[in-house]
Amino acid sequence: MSSAAEAPRPKLSAAVICADEERNLGACLESLAWCDEIVVVDSGSRDGSVEIARKHATRVLHHAWPGYVAQKNWALEQTTGDWVLCVDADERCSSALRAAIETALRAAGPEVGFEVRRHVFYLGRWIDHGGWYPDWKLRLVRRGRARWGGVDPHDKLIADGPVGRLDADLVHFTYADFAAHLRTLQRFSDVVADGQLREGRQFSLWRAIIHPPAKFFECYVWKRGLLDGWPGFVIAATSSFYVFAKYVKLWERTEQHATSPRSEPQASGDVHQARGRQ
Repeated sequence: MSSAAEAPRPKLSAAVICADEERNLGACLESLAWCDEIVVVDSGSRDGSVEIARKHATRVLHHAWPGYVAQKNWALEQTTGDWVLCVDADERCSSALRAAIETALRAAGPEVGFEVRRHVFYLGRWIDHGGWYPDWKLRLVRRGRARWGGVDPHDKLIADGPVGRLDADLVHFTYADFAAHLRTLQRFSDVVADGQLREGRQFSLWRAIIHPPAKFFECYVWKRGLLDGWPGFVIAATSSFYVFAKYVKLWERTEQHATSPRSEPQASGDVHQARGRQ
């Protein structure tokens, strides 16, 4: 047996945020049972998520929703392991990913983080094109050497040192059905439009006309979403609509703000409901 295989593995924590995720949370946490610590941060679930989390997690904590990036950073700060695996409630760690993580951590190389391939199951099939796969995401990091950044709702983990890649999949059951997909686009486009208004971004008719069809072409043709059959077309069409929705909502908010200059921009009620969802 090699010395790398005999070396003790550093302590590994898993960090999961959730809100109303009883459909996914149990399977997610079961796939992480091999980790030394599982920390679940709930932002106010009204279903059975907390009870499910208590059956599987080392610690279940409540933290009021401050936004995607802030919530994930808070969860990261609650872990105690040498390394942290950051997983969303609708994701699962495959057996191949577990093996790759075990090997990488025992190797004790210079990396402070590792990217994994996120593989999405949607509309009855695995999605292999259209920009959805391979969807490389930094998810395994040395504690204290990475922070969540990006702009809500599109967060990303950023490491302060060399990052490697693991040849294994993180499974993602992103939407239960097309209706769930549309609800997420609604929430996310609200968050983005509100953020753009706060930043003083201006609506552009030219971009609103050009960018949606360009997005469809990118997903369906350039990134070969057409090879995923009907689901590939659905993904390209909804991606295009998401871009269009962000422009329409920014235009709406800009017009409302212009007619009410003394009022503060009001976030849609759906933004609060979007807590913890990916």
